[in-house]
Amino acid sequence: MYTTFKDHLATELAGIEEAGLTKRERGIRGPQSAEITADGAEVLNFCANNYLGLADDPRILAAAKDALDEWGYGMASVRFICGTQEQHLELERRLAAFLGTEDAILYSSCFDANGGVFETLFSAEDAIISDELNHASIIDGIRLSKAQRYRYRNSDMADLEQQLKDAAGARFRVIVTDGVFSMDGYIAKLPEICDLAEKYDALVFVDDSHAVGFIGAGGRGTPELCGVSDRVDIYTGTFGKALGGASGGYVASHRDIVALLRQRSRPYLFSNTLAPAIVAGTLTALDLVEGSADLRARLRENAELFRTRMTEEGFTLQPGEHPIVPVMFGEAALTARIAAEMQKHGVYVTAFSFPVVPRGLARIRVQLSAAHTPEQVERCVAAFVAARDAVSD
Repeated sequence: MYTTFKDHLATELAGIEEAGLTKRERGIRGPQSAEITADGAEVLNFCANNYLGLADDPRILAAAKDALDEWGYGMASVRFICGTQEQHLELERRLAAFLGTEDAILYSSCFDANGGVFETLFSAEDAIISDELNHASIIDGIRLSKAQRYRYRNSDMADLEQQLKDAAGARFRVIVTDGVFSMDGYIAKLPEICDLAEKYDALVFVDDSHAVGFIGAGGRGTPELCGVSDRVDIYTGTFGKALGGASGGYVASHRDIVALLRQRSRPYLFSNTLAPAIVAGTLTALDLVEGSADLRARLRENAELFRTRMTEEGFTLQPGEHPIVPVMFGEAALTARIAAEMQKHGVYVTAFSFPVVPRGLARIRVQLSAAHTPEQVERCVAAFVAARDAVSD
């Protein structure tokens, strides 16, 4: 039987390769950092989600090492049987306090968090109204639900309002959006979304994975930045980006919503929770975020420097203030050549083209980190210039 299936797989893989869509993973030696060794070469890393540079922070490493001695290696069980430690409960309390919600619940990833919310909370009588550019985990989570599904054009408030009107017959309605759309670095129009939610008696759900820890005055994400923290009903997010870069996700929300998730959310009930070392490291990451604004300030300065210098060199950037900075080239093949040439100049970046982004909008998504020095940012700009010149010769 596998012979026939193997032929099918070979055809599928060949089609992906011919379309230029094969995703190749480069081996990194050592920890995630601003400067890494990839495939044996020293390169500057400008494509990680390590926004605050905490992935190799010695304070987080020390907390994780101590946790191995105090709490052990793993839980070997799901939460409601015997897979909860006091530090898991502490992380949930700390996270809820940080985000200003009544309660929080941990998941093994934000993908699992998004996969466990909609099926639990919403049924066929309800309507989920989702931005068209929401993350794949949101899309898959919605698919698991029997709720009615509506989609509005990215950040188009007129279209969102029309979808709310079209869903008028639903028992409950929920507007679902990323806080930051990761391919563009755009921040969702949360004040307008909350206004429409109040007008049409809808809930508001925000996945803030690309914002928590470093966006907003206190690093509490896009709702804090937009002044709507008390108007968002459900937060989801990850610890795998700014908050240490390991793994794990969460839902932070009203007490009764979290209580129901604990009883019925399948990814929570049937998966081991976070390893003890990750919990300890994440608690330390929260300490660092709450204790000082220095890393956030450094990240903001790096993003501003990169945007300014790239604009001066004549590159086309997607506008914004986020440390995700898409450098636009349009043509997929050209973008791939630029990215490959940059790696020859010691800068690790990734080209994105259709179907990850729309046709004709291929780009290199640069991601700044607080771990980058101004000199490294300048080296990245110089690599872009050299790569552009090389491919145009």
